[in-house]
Order: sequence, then structure tokens, then C-alpha cells
Amino acid sequence: MTQTILARLSPMGPDPGEVENALPGLAALLADCVEGGAAVNFVWPFDAEQALAYWRWQMPGLLAGKARLFVARDTDGSILGCVMLDTDTPPNQPHRAEIKKLLVLRRARRLGLARALMLAAEDEARRLGRTLLILDTRDGDNGQKLYEAIGYVLFGRVPGYSLPVHGGEAETCAFYYKQL
Repeated sequence: MTQTILARLSPMGPDPGEVENALPGLAALLADCVEGGAAVNFVWPFDAEQALAYWRWQMPGLLAGKARLFVARDTDGSILGCVMLDTDTPPNQPHRAEIKKLLVLRRARRLGLARALMLAAEDEARRLGRTLLILDTRDGDNGQKLYEAIGYVLFGRVPGYSLPVHGGEAETCAFYYKQL
């Protein structure tokens, strides 16, 4: 039987209570994605404490408004996915932002959540006057199809950029941009 997961998107931060309450769900999401092999800056072994530490490290930027976190939630409130819009740019780049940590639970993939999260981040970027978005992803990942379908342009590949989650030779990273 196929279960339909309904989601609602909400930008998170700078409400400290909202961010703090979301930490366990965000940590579980990150751990699920890393366990599944997602190239999101971590290597195996990776545990819930490391995932929680990562999100705690992000809290100051979220609370200071230097980044926006969009979260997709199930009807029961559990976190199914997220994406971060990082607007903490140098003074000569106030028009730019970076897309980071597009994550969707493995059980909730192929439901349009990643697209919805990306579009929400883009809408926020426009609202903030950001006209150029950049992101990177492991070359060959399924995310590349999504990014290209919503208008991101591949501008380069760097071989040997990062190690794979479960070990092996360093992998190629693909870099994208989108002008809004």
C-alpha cells in the first residue's frame, strides 16, 4: 500500500524555540541521508550526536538571520526534508546566496518535496533581493536532474573534490548557478 505524505513548508528562524524544538527531527533527517550515502559533507561512521552537533553549529547563523531553513513536515509534524538558504555573503556579494543541505528522508523521496523546498528557498531569495544562487552536488547524483529541471546551470566540475560517505576514492563535485 502506498502512503501519501502531505507536507507543509515553513521557514525556520530566527525564533530560538522553533529551531531548538526542530533539532531532533533535523538530526534524524541528516543521519538518515548520510546513512543512505548522501554527499552532504559527512563520512561514515556517523551518528545522531554528530548530526545534532551539526545543527547546533548552524543555530547562531539561523538565529542571526544569516541563513533561512525551510522544512517540509508530515501531517503529524515530523520533519521529512529541509533546505537552507545561506545569505551570509561578503560585502561585495549582497546579491548572492547559497543553497545548502537539501535533504529528504529516504522514505519520503519521489513525492516532490525537494522541488517544493528548492522553490521555497528561491522565493525567499527573491524576497531578500538575492538574484544569484549557487550550489554544489556530487556529480552524477539524482539531484542534478532536479537542479537542471528548475533552471540551474552547470558551470564546472572539480574532480577529487570530496570523499564518499562510505569510503573509496575522492569523487567529482558539480557546481551550479541560477540567476533569479
